[in-house]
Amino acid sequence: MIEMRPTRDGFGEEIVTLGKENKNIVVLSGDLEDATRAEYFKKEFPDRFFNLGIAEQDVMGTAAGLSLLGFIPFATSFAVFLTNRAYDMLRIDVCYNNQNVKVVCSHAGITVGEDGATAQCLEDFAITRVLPNIIVLCPADYIEAKKATRLITNHVGPVYMRTSRAALPIITKESDSFVIGKANILREGKDVTIIACGLMVYEALEAAKLLKIENIDARVVNMHTLKPIDEKVIIESARKTGAVVTAEEHQVYGGLGSAVAEVLGKNSPAPLETVAINDVFGETGDPQGLLKKYHLKDIDIVHAAKKALTRK
Repeated sequence: MIEMRPTRDGFGEEIVTLGKENKNIVVLSGDLEDATRAEYFKKEFPDRFFNLGIAEQDVMGTAAGLSLLGFIPFATSFAVFLTNRAYDMLRIDVCYNNQNVKVVCSHAGITVGEDGATAQCLEDFAITRVLPNIIVLCPADYIEAKKATRLITNHVGPVYMRTSRAALPIITKESDSFVIGKANILREGKDVTIIACGLMVYEALEAAKLLKIENIDARVVNMHTLKPIDEKVIIESARKTGAVVTAEEHQVYGGLGSAVAEVLGKNSPAPLETVAINDVFGETGDPQGLLKKYHLKDIDIVHAAKKALTRK
């Protein structure tokens, strides 16, 4: 049976390990450390943890200030708060000044579930990847979240990383490569390419199994870095298979699908279908039920792949 863990757990555990290795790491919270798993760091290093209350703009501004003093600050909260409410501070204090701040946000996507539409950030990729200087990551599982946390600690400059509230299937191994800006090809195929990020990577792999039953051979790409995006893999995949599907737990506009379309349009045009939230807000519900209602399951990727194939 496949093991399930939220990616926020991977972040929470790895930041404690890193805190033992590097005394310059500090963690800031907008009073949601239990939810983001920043509480793990708080318990281990209370003198290096700062709860600034429900004041997300202060979280971002203070993180930028701490980076000027040589610290490596991790600003944590729900994605909807740090990308929407604190956008101006993210843009000016962090990105414009190219500060060494790591923005790690949980509770993004539709699988926030019972918290409802106002807490379901479906636009964080669009908001962050448009900003200069920032790296944008979305780990596929618990193991990747741990690897990503370590890598962004060593990277100098702004980073945004999305983590999940929901438990996700662990589909990668400790031995697998994880390099910022380099996608991982999880399955080879010749008929269609499925490029996914976050929890949709698992759905993409399941879709590939369903397609194989119908003699459709799908290549599956884990695009864990949305910025800088791996243009080489996108172009190579489009030329090899001639059709592309993207899958993301994000609005159809401005996210992974848009980023892939930009690369294809400039370099190697190919039929592209997108599986994403179709320009609507979410609602309260259990995560799996919402994924089905908003057409983010393996069967929806299958339908998109078949549509892309008809356009080859």
